[in-house]
Amino acid sequence: MLKEPNQHRRRILCNAALAIVATQIAIVRSTEAHATKPGTNTSFGPLKQIDAGVLNVGYAEVGSANGPAVILLHGWPYDIHSFVDVAPLLAAAGFRVIVPYLRGYGTTHFLSANTFRNAQQSAVALDIIALMDALKIDKAILAGFDWGARTVAIVAALWPERCKAMVSVSGYLIGSPDANKTPLPPNAELLWWYQFYFATERGRAGYEKHRHAFAKLIWQLASPKWAFDGATFERSSAAFNNPDHVAITIHNYRWLLGLAQGESQYDELEKQLATAPVITVPAITLESDANGAPYPDPSAYAKKFSGRYAHWHLKGGIGHNLPQEAPQAFAEAVIEVNGF
Repeated sequence: MLKEPNQHRRRILCNAALAIVATQIAIVRSTEAHATKPGTNTSFGPLKQIDAGVLNVGYAEVGSANGPAVILLHGWPYDIHSFVDVAPLLAAAGFRVIVPYLRGYGTTHFLSANTFRNAQQSAVALDIIALMDALKIDKAILAGFDWGARTVAIVAALWPERCKAMVSVSGYLIGSPDANKTPLPPNAELLWWYQFYFATERGRAGYEKHRHAFAKLIWQLASPKWAFDGATFERSSAAFNNPDHVAITIHNYRWLLGLAQGESQYDELEKQLATAPVITVPAITLESDANGAPYPDPSAYAKKFSGRYAHWHLKGGIGHNLPQEAPQAFAEAVIEVNGF
């Protein structure tokens, strides 16, 4: 007797949710229509700082304090300005948007000079859990690219109760030093040239001395069709002046190759991640047609998402820094996954 009314109620709720998502996307498209092009926004305004775990985290916050929380995570060698156009679009759609500098970037700094400058994947992921705790955010949509995409996937896999849904550029990037011991074909190894460079003392010294020129080269190689201007690069490259930036960068890539030790308190988490755990939360993965950085084929990770899942392939010469190059599409993916 109650089955049909319940089904009717579910249809009503589903239609209402879809209507909300459609309205949010319409707001994003309307807002974007008034912008001349990606890159119109150049600043988040004054940043905030908060103690979280072993860090004092610098972050931008826009939107309603009562809106659904979205945390946007950048990669290397980029910074929070990758989301400078995404954040206002999501804020206009009603979200509370948090954009933190990762450890080793911008105004984020370690609380103690004695803390090991560790950049293994689980440590970076725990930074986001600590930030959520400090901001009293129980659950958030997490979205990111590069290091940020890996971190999003780790949080979704290990702490699904804290992740409402996720958006990830290049899909499932969780790895392990053991898995990385397997050699790749020469053409694939070539794309990782900078990891081998960073494995040497010459590479560490070279990145210390030429970090801005190095980052600019990576931008050009990873997004060969993105005609970013000097001012756009300089806004982000200022974040690399962080005193821990080189140490964090070098440790991350050496750790990935099994050439640097992590810390024992993360061993259990790394064991879990080494099993390549399935992600159960709703997810959208993104890939672009001009991504010059190494990335897995979408078919290789589709089965890693057991919840509601969609993959979007963007065309139009979009490169590795997808949220900055295609902010409307990235914002729409966040809104879409929120409605899953």
